[in-house]
Amino acid sequence: MDNLAKARALAVLVPAALLGGAYVSQYGFGLYPCEMCWWQRYPHFVAVALGLAGFVVKPAARPLVILAGLAIIVSGAIGLFHAGVEYGWWEGITDCTARAPKGSAFDFGGQVVPCDVPQWTLWGLSLAGFNFLISGLGGAAVVALAAYRR
Repeated sequence: MDNLAKARALAVLVPAALLGGAYVSQYGFGLYPCEMCWWQRYPHFVAVALGLAGFVVKPAARPLVILAGLAIIVSGAIGLFHAGVEYGWWEGITDCTARAPKGSAFDFGGQVVPCDVPQWTLWGLSLAGFNFLISGLGGAAVVALAAYRR
């Protein structure tokens, strides 16, 4: 298998595995996503689509795989921002860090998942932190290296 074929496979498998983990945690373990969690998923959807397109459109495979790698990096960057909000390093930019008082006009009675409180951690890392490590540092770097190597 040549490097471009490996890069195409990784450009699909890395974001698909991370999306799979997100959906297992959501539907299997009840860890519902906040607004910023969704923001991290969107670039992974794009990366999967671009990676799959790299299998179909062979002449443009390398640019498509590179774009998929960039989408994975974007998800990792959003994960870093989200983790920083969870750890209190900086303020979030969404309303999901504010909670409406019970009985107020903004209390819709539904479950609002706060963006500034991690629902689950392992070794002090939240799911957003793991997304940053896997996407932003690991997965995207491997896809980019494999796509550039001849």
